[in-house]
Amino acid sequence: MDAAGVPAGVFNLVQGDDPGVGVPLAGHADVDTISFTGSTRAGIDIARNAAPTVKRVTQELGGKSPDIVLDDEAFTENVGKGVTSMMGNSGQTCSAPSRMLVPAARVGEAIAIARETASGITVGDPHGDFAMGPVVSGAQFEKIQELIQKGIDEGATLVAAGTGRPDGLEKGYYVKPTVFARVTNDMTVAREEIFGPVVTILGYDSVDHAVEIANDTEYGLAGYGAGADLEKARAVARRIRADGSRSTTPSTSAVRSAGTRRAATGGSGASSASTTIWRPREFSARG
Repeated sequence: MDAAGVPAGVFNLVQGDDPGVGVPLAGHADVDTISFTGSTRAGIDIARNAAPTVKRVTQELGGKSPDIVLDDEAFTENVGKGVTSMMGNSGQTCSAPSRMLVPAARVGEAIAIARETASGITVGDPHGDFAMGPVVSGAQFEKIQELIQKGIDEGATLVAAGTGRPDGLEKGYYVKPTVFARVTNDMTVAREEIFGPVVTILGYDSVDHAVEIANDTEYGLAGYGAGADLEKARAVARRIRADGSRSTTPSTSAVRSAGTRRAATGGSGASSASTTIWRPREFSARG
């Protein structure tokens, strides 16, 4: 920041943990605005600590975003892209499309496509030529392993990978690109944010049913509609109760982002974020 010519005091970096730094900042009277990205649990603590000073708080928290894949000629491509997108950043993206909804009659096709796609994702040292690296910490690695095992125990069909490290990786926090299918929306892997490279495939009977499943979540960070026709995909995405939606075709996408319910407060993007930070002032003059 100094090299860029930013004046002293405009940007200050304070490192520390939640009790030592987060709590004092959230509750301090001289801090006017808090912007936070992280877990829903931490977000609740921040909002609670900020409440006595009535400061503005914007947050991007957890997500369990649905990806409704429509029954059309782009089905194969969109299932593959959905799996690939979920594995980006080792699955550690708040808005990742972790719940893939496909027509019930095509679940078998989706399984074959997802298995082939996941098996082709290479995992290894991020300095090398690999598609996916490790997750952030040992604690996160263990959490993901526990949730994958939970999916197996609750009866979801394990389509690809599973618990443990990928072959040839005996140490490090590497997780196998995992896919579950024939998941029901009451299973833990469909309810809880895993924050790792795990896709769950759920079947739907109609578009209305798909939207009902998509909205049956405590989160609302993002939603996806994927189809050959952008307008049809967009119409589905708009019905998802999430302030961030993406409608896609194999070659086109339209995006907006923010969040609702236990996923976020406030907004993101230049216009909505700036209104949180900037405070308009009104003056009147007497003549």
